[in-house]
Amino acid sequence: MDIKPVHKATCHCGAVELALTMPNGLEDPRRCSCSMCRKRGAIAASVLLENLKVVKGEDNLTLYQFNTMTAKHYFCKTCGIYTHHHRRSNPHQFAINVACLEGVNPYELEPVRITDGINHPSDAS
Repeated sequence: MDIKPVHKATCHCGAVELALTMPNGLEDPRRCSCSMCRKRGAIAASVLLENLKVVKGEDNLTLYQFNTMTAKHYFCKTCGIYTHHHRRSNPHQFAINVACLEGVNPYELEPVRITDGINHPSDAS
């Protein structure tokens, strides 16, 4: 798997394109057990906020929020693909959909760690 220092990511239809600065390759690839992640099934990896740029299609992204309304999940309005989200557990990072990375086969990463999104660390008292 060849992760470039600045890697291109796109939705299925190509209406949304991201440029991701990834000097350390895929950081923290994982699946999450929260209700949203279980249903979408994506492998996510982390990038700092300043390392994600929407190159094309910002107006084609739609936002979905639920529960605490803290995390911001972005999807292409045309094809429905989840591209990235602003993380609740680390507000300094985006999580990106590994399957959107050009030239990357997410199945090559299996097995992938599963994080406990049901018992979210931000909910602990």
